Amino acid sequence: MNQDFKELLQLFEEHEVEYMIVGGYAVIRYTQPRYTKDLDLWIRPTAGNAARVRKAFQKFGIPLIEVTEEDFASPGLQFMIGVSPNAIDFLTTIQGVNFDEAWERRLTSETSAGKLNYLSIDDLITSKRAIGRLQDLADVEEILRIHPDAEPK
Repeated sequence: MNQDFKELLQLFEEHEVEYMIVGGYAVIRYTQPRYTKDLDLWIRPTAGNAARVRKAFQKFGIPLIEVTEEDFASPGLQFMIGVSPNAIDFLTTIQGVNFDEAWERRLTSETSAGKLNYLSIDDLITSKRAIGRLQDLADVEEILRIHPDAEPK
């Protein structure tokens, strides 16, 4: 994980932003290193959380020009900053999974970047299957190869 990612996630922790790492970095957490073009962060879409995101963005130096605080409070947002492989994709909705339920099942890891919140392995499988792209299905296959008991109930 690059230094910019770590710094932003540390600010998210400092400002108590409710988020989960999803996508390729979540797959890496449960499997092994692989290429990913960005860091995908699923943000809880509430007004209070959106205000915390705004504060973290201000401290990090991300201007809210293309999106507003209100956008982060609404489901359906997809907002990317940076360029691959150092891009960060902010999402307020992912397919197949409800944020409130997933938040209760999240995996929290202490790392050199601080406390990180990951989508649970079962919710990651469910979401990847719902998306259904070839890479997502390959990710599910790799997760289940390493964690054969991870099949969602």
